[in-house]
Amino acid sequence: MSTEEKYLNCINCPMGCKIHVTLNADTIITISGNTCPRGEVYARQEIINPQRMLTTTVRIQGGMLQLLPVVSQSTLPKRLIFDCVKVLQGVQIKAPVKMGDVIVHNILNSGVDIIASRDVKEKST
Repeated sequence: MSTEEKYLNCINCPMGCKIHVTLNADTIITISGNTCPRGEVYARQEIINPQRMLTTTVRIQGGMLQLLPVVSQSTLPKRLIFDCVKVLQGVQIKAPVKMGDVIVHNILNSGVDIIASRDVKEKST
């Protein structure tokens, strides 16, 4: 049985604790270095199933802008981020759009919607 050590910088509060995680295969043996309980929760999540927010743009037709900024409504599994970006590269919507409008529902069956992060008015002709 070989053990592995990982070091993380906690991002849950301004303390920025340096967390030390000891693993045996995929099982967490110890977590240390955190000064609050949030650090342990963060380390477990980051080791077992890391999550990230996704922010990018999609093309928009007939709008005051050519690109619409979008964001994931909640975190996505890190392993899906690049695949989500590929899906969004093929998305093109029509103006007008309101902030919070769902652009892609349940992207890659993740349970997470991609939403508009700003209003884009229709271009006047």
